Amino acid sequence: MLKFGSTLLALLCLTANALAVEPVFHPVFVPASDGFKSIRIPSVVITPKGTLLAFAEGRLNANSDQAENKIIAKRSTDSGATWSPLALLADDGENSLNNPTAVVDQKTGRVFLMYQRIPAHSKETSKSIATGLEGPTIYRNFIVTTDDDGLHWSTPLDVTRTTKHPTVATTIASGPGIGIQLTRGQYKGRLIIPFNEGPFYKWNNFAVYSDDDGTTWAVGQNAPGNMAGQRSKVNEVQMVELEDGSVMLNSRQYAGAKCRKIAISHDGAVTWSPITDAPALRDPSCMGSILRYTFAEGNQPGTLLYSGPDAGKRINGTVYLSHDDGQTWPIKKTLEPGSFSYSVLVKLPDATIGCLFETNDQIHFGRFPLDWLTAGSK
Repeated sequence: MLKFGSTLLALLCLTANALAVEPVFHPVFVPASDGFKSIRIPSVVITPKGTLLAFAEGRLNANSDQAENKIIAKRSTDSGATWSPLALLADDGENSLNNPTAVVDQKTGRVFLMYQRIPAHSKETSKSIATGLEGPTIYRNFIVTTDDDGLHWSTPLDVTRTTKHPTVATTIASGPGIGIQLTRGQYKGRLIIPFNEGPFYKWNNFAVYSDDDGTTWAVGQNAPGNMAGQRSKVNEVQMVELEDGSVMLNSRQYAGAKCRKIAISHDGAVTWSPITDAPALRDPSCMGSILRYTFAEGNQPGTLLYSGPDAGKRINGTVYLSHDDGQTWPIKKTLEPGSFSYSVLVKLPDATIGCLFETNDQIHFGRFPLDWLTAGSK
């Protein structure tokens, strides 16, 4: 009887362990309870102290990208199981605030959140949107910061003059998603925020960067080879550090093959190789996330992760894994089979993986161990 009980206990433990590796999900932003008609465009980072900070656009209209949007945030101190009440980080009246994109300076612990202000009653396609760095009808770029894990935030700082190309660019959009900080090579410590700029249908990808812990910012060059006829191949973009300290951009496709678009920079995201296809990463034209999970160490290869819809529309949210700096993506697994749009990956202190993603008009946080993704792979 004791032997049977011990065997049963062991089986129960194995069953519990098997269940424990499955993803768990928690709602973060829910329009009905958070006071907005729509909440979209997630960003999430982990601070050096282990606090998760999640950001989004709170929209007053459910059917518009520019709807007097506010920048909102929530905090979690238990790896995403529970979240604080909503905090309003930036409100500019009838002007629309868009594309929250966060990055953490690992040296100082300061968190930077960059976003854009779009003139009231204007859209990306509005002919009234002007180029240049001054005037009432231009897109402007702002930063807010926190030094205490999101408990308090600075007043918005206008950094348009140093972060926007002064000619040609009409719209500008950080990310959306996250920025990165380089950890190796000549540009170690550099903070990088990925960007795209208009005119509409003729977008370019580039980076905004800082080498002095975010005190000042500079703007890099556009990635070449972005056009397919009269329409751009690229749009919303994320970036990731490669093994040698170079940077790869990973962009939403807007023309050409229905897959992600990539380019490489060997000078810290200032200049880029021509845009090319990443055929393994299917893309129905949706923002996606790319994350450095580990660097190579000893006999262990480094790991990149990617998340996005693996379908012809915004469903079947899938997480991919690469061990060769994104040259191939041999491992993938469905995280959310239903509605799945914009997503942002984050590595948690215990090495589990978080994914903040849009689903069914809400933004949820999924958490899973790497073993869930790699189970069954060779």
